[in-house]
Amino acid sequence: MADAEAFETGLTTRLPGTPEPSQPPQTPVPSAPATQDGKVMTLVDHLSELRRRVFISIAAVFVGSGIGFLFSGQLLHILKSPLGNIPLNFLSPGEGFFIYIKLSVVVGIVLAMPVLLYELWQFISPGLTKEERRMARPWVPVALVFFLIGVAVAWVILPYAMGFLLSFQSEDLKALITADNYFSFVGTIFLAFGLTMEFPIILVLLSKVGIITSKRLRSSRRLVILGITIFATVVTPGGDLVSPTVLGIVMYILYELSIILVKWGGH
Repeated sequence: MADAEAFETGLTTRLPGTPEPSQPPQTPVPSAPATQDGKVMTLVDHLSELRRRVFISIAAVFVGSGIGFLFSGQLLHILKSPLGNIPLNFLSPGEGFFIYIKLSVVVGIVLAMPVLLYELWQFISPGLTKEERRMARPWVPVALVFFLIGVAVAWVILPYAMGFLLSFQSEDLKALITADNYFSFVGTIFLAFGLTMEFPIILVLLSKVGIITSKRLRSSRRLVILGITIFATVVTPGGDLVSPTVLGIVMYILYELSIILVKWGGH
């Protein structure tokens, strides 16, 4: 027994002058992503941060909607002006109230847009590199300005689109327009033009990360023109010729502007 114990002890005892046994390489454990101030955020921290940002955004929309409800009557009158003397109708007792609510929410989203963009930026920016944050930061306020420009363009062409569509009235064919259908039409046009104005910003950011170049954009003109024509026809409601034509022209001008901006950026 003593010899066996001595043998086992010898197995775990290193003789003098012999090198230490090599240890197997240790696999580094990936660390959690860190925020801009150096703190490491866990999954729970990310979810808590997301919940906080969403709560602030909803609160901003709620406040903006309250303001919009106070002025919804004036807004309804302004948006109806392209129709002239043609009245708007609603088909159920509660539909008129819900029209005011929808207008109020739209106004609330528009008024809260700076807060929404800021909260979105604050949530995603810790996951970006310093260089990516530097490139993307100036385009956040520009995106809001471009969206508002798109809405303004939609408002300018709205009377012409409505004039074209209502020109088909006759003694045998009279327009009976419901408020819900009309404001859905107006909202779709505003949204289509507003989002279209973000087109050059997306292309410029894609060029910054090396996905596209100005040379590639120039060589893709024919396919882009075809895509713009299809998109403008599908996304604009009503079937009039004015809306898709103006939207297509605006998109193509923005595409050419994007080529210039990408080239100026060295890509």
